[in-house]
Amino acid sequence: MKNLPSMRQLRYLVALSETRHFRKAAEAMGISQPSLSLQISNFEELLGVRLVERGRGPVTLTPEGREIAGRAARIVDEARGIIDLTASLQTGLTGTIRLGTTQTIGPYLMPYVVERLHAKYPDLRLYIREVAPRDLRGELLAGSLDVILTQLPEGGADLTTQRLFREPLLLAMPDDHVLAAKSEVTETDLADLNVLSLGPDYALHTQIAALCQQYGGMIARDYEGTSLDAIRQMVGMGMGVAFLPRLYARSEIDSRSSNVVVRPFRRSSIMRSIGLVWRKPANAGMFERLSDVIKDAARANLQTGQSPVILD
Repeated sequence: MKNLPSMRQLRYLVALSETRHFRKAAEAMGISQPSLSLQISNFEELLGVRLVERGRGPVTLTPEGREIAGRAARIVDEARGIIDLTASLQTGLTGTIRLGTTQTIGPYLMPYVVERLHAKYPDLRLYIREVAPRDLRGELLAGSLDVILTQLPEGGADLTTQRLFREPLLLAMPDDHVLAAKSEVTETDLADLNVLSLGPDYALHTQIAALCQQYGGMIARDYEGTSLDAIRQMVGMGMGVAFLPRLYARSEIDSRSSNVVVRPFRRSSIMRSIGLVWRKPANAGMFERLSDVIKDAARANLQTGQSPVILD
């Protein structure tokens, strides 16, 4: 197998095809004319074809030389593009980012984020994929995803974690529940309540189970939901109460038409922490800028007088 031509040889041939003169091409490349001529001869020897018809007057490329010079020009342009892309990645957001998230976060947060990202970084392509919680970290470590948006804690020695905000959990109940008459609830109100939850693959389940153990709630293990919508529907059927994230409740529960109501905990005392996680080493600046956009979206769209999102 033949050796590959060097980028230098490609650049010299492109310069020669553009100037049609050895001396002018050499000046453009900042080298002597004999050095340029030697590099072109070495290129011809490497390829086993004649690239240039040598003689007096302007340089004429052979048919093979014209074809190879055209391809060389495209390669040189792509190489310059790599340099430009690297500079852009270091100063802003561009290129493609593969972001993974779970169904309890992505659908209710990312619409606000995408709008801002597109306005601020129009050259960025963001591929968003919802992934089962048990697979999210593994796909990040395997390289299928560049960054994940998830409930914390999450991380490890090979990962960097950036906490974004803390989101209050609201207590959802049927509209005829005894607690529905209250404007706020407290942790002590959980005592002896039947609490519906997502399955144990979700970080939210682990948090809710700990709260039930601490405050006397009874987690309904026979009725673990597969989605927040399923949990909400079971609450509406009077099967129990549930913790629902503020983002979800804001998007999916309309107090005028739903038989499910939500109540905040006093002083928004029960929250989940949301963050970005990426591999080490990586372009931390890129993901920190993404973090800033997500925080801005949360600040602009998700703050309310009741149960506000707490920015870190």
